[in-house]
Amino acid sequence: MNWTDQQAYYGLVSRSFHWGMALLLGWQFAGALSRKFFEDTALEGFFWSTHRSVGVVVFALVILRGVWALAQRSHRPASVHWLALTGQITLYLLTFLVPLIALLRQYGSGRAFEPFGIPVFSGWPGEGINWMVALGGLLHGELAYVLLALILGHVGMAVWHRQSSSQLDVLPRMWGRVD
Repeated sequence: MNWTDQQAYYGLVSRSFHWGMALLLGWQFAGALSRKFFEDTALEGFFWSTHRSVGVVVFALVILRGVWALAQRSHRPASVHWLALTGQITLYLLTFLVPLIALLRQYGSGRAFEPFGIPVFSGWPGEGINWMVALGGLLHGELAYVLLALILGHVGMAVWHRQSSSQLDVLPRMWGRVD
């Protein structure tokens, strides 16, 4: 078992980032969708109470994952098409931008931010920073739904590649074995 990426498959570190972030993003979208469709229910309370803290973990992981991907870029499996590469880069960017915009909104609001009880920044009295709050209100949720659509497309394309006899089955590369 290789920790690093190989030409034929992704290594353990890349696979751990991929599947771990898939779980965390699934949790985040479950929280956002429960807040939208099941507001003031136990389901919403269960997921939404961790939304900010998990968002910070996603933000940290996407930075680490990006650094790792850059370090591994010459070892990784080749992209199957320029559209796939563009989609991957867009997924990385949105996974970085969505929590960054939320952090800007939180900071701009003047409220303290303490994910997992760890003080990241304290609040302050007085007016907030309006442009940060407005940016977050305008883009955080909307870009998150674009990210969700791209993730669903990513999954759909992986399944299509697996099912189509004329396409390279890319899924085993992320499972760590090539049949």
